Amino acid sequence: MDRLTSMSVFAKVADLGSFAAAAKELRLSPTMIGKHIRFLEERLGSQLINRSTRRQSLTELGRSYLDHCRHLLEEAEAGDALAEEALSAPRGKLRVATSVAFGSYSLAPAVVRFMKRCPDVSVELVLSDRMVDLLEEGLDAAIRVGTPVDSSMMSRSLSPYTGLVCAAPSYLAEHGKPTHPMELVDHECLRYPGWADGQRWTFFGPEGEVQVDVRSRLTINSAFGIRYAALAGAGIVLMRDELLVEDIAAGRLQVLLSNYKTQARTRQILWPKNRKMTPKLRAFIDFIAETYG
Repeated sequence: MDRLTSMSVFAKVADLGSFAAAAKELRLSPTMIGKHIRFLEERLGSQLINRSTRRQSLTELGRSYLDHCRHLLEEAEAGDALAEEALSAPRGKLRVATSVAFGSYSLAPAVVRFMKRCPDVSVELVLSDRMVDLLEEGLDAAIRVGTPVDSSMMSRSLSPYTGLVCAAPSYLAEHGKPTHPMELVDHECLRYPGWADGQRWTFFGPEGEVQVDVRSRLTINSAFGIRYAALAGAGIVLMRDELLVEDIAAGRLQVLLSNYKTQARTRQILWPKNRKMTPKLRAFIDFIAETYG
């Protein structure tokens, strides 16, 4: 007899409490159920189930052996699922959420490359700066920055965001150029809630950690909006580097406090824990980890 099949029969008998109930559930005869149990008992050299006319109960060995059987059966099912996924090409529709700025500036071009790699997969990007609920809104995955992962989600860490402090030449010509983080208290600083919490900016430099409570008369909850305000000379901005590199290269913005590093923000891709890992989702997670890992 196949030992794994016999283990499965034994687990079913233990769950249902009788040979007859297990036979009905598995569509086998009670005699065949008994053969599977005796096969295991003969292999082990000990009884697994106490049999009586009134009821059946597990022996002490039977209770311990049941735990091992369930573990092995779960591993076998996981292996079968893994093989099924490996043999199945990614296909179907993926719905992915992320912030407006990151999704527009960085993720959208990356998704084009992913779709070329997986031609049978279509992607819907849901761009929003609010905290979307993946389960309620039928989303397969989300890429988030600086957000704790709740217990209903699985996650994979990506490279953290780093930030730059910049200002337009027009602003610096009028207000001067700060050379130390503490000098920011005398400047107009633009607040983007998506990067810094509150109005405290944290730096790391030659003297260690420096925290500055900046003055912000203008707050915008859009990365694009805060960037355009900085370009207009409204003040000093702290934002992730990938949104500013083109403006810096073109001279529209100048980097400030280059001797100091800003506090990095964590970033991860999330997906629902209770959802089956499909080939399309696995391929997307691996692609995102490769691109932003």
